[in-house]
Amino acid sequence: MIATQWGVVKLSTLLHYIGKQGSCASGGENVDTNKLRGHLDLVLLATLEGGPLYGLKIIQEVQGRTEGAFSFKEGTLYPALHRLEKQKLIAASQQPSDIGGPPRKVYRLTESGEKRLREEQTGWRTFAKAMQPFGGV
Repeated sequence: MIATQWGVVKLSTLLHYIGKQGSCASGGENVDTNKLRGHLDLVLLATLEGGPLYGLKIIQEVQGRTEGAFSFKEGTLYPALHRLEKQKLIAASQQPSDIGGPPRKVYRLTESGEKRLREEQTGWRTFAKAMQPFGGV
């Protein structure tokens, strides 16, 4: 069981709807990555709900929350972040590195992003509830 903004759900159930192909760290259950495609924005917005993060930290946070089941690469992350930024759902700023390296681009939710996140969460809850009779959440 994992706590999400949608309540406490079984990891296997969550991954069934937005998962990845292959073995995941939570016991080897196979999940289809194509299901993540339509939900990547939700995953990123929900991740940034906890506060501003830079790219690698976003990837690590998503991996941690999903027990390693979502393990996407920078080639997936940055185009999605740029798309969300263009839509004004997130904003980026440069901040000094916490380890002394070059400045990092840090992303945060905007007011519009918070509103979209609430809408997406409501839609996901509705979908999950409708799927209950078919073995869903």
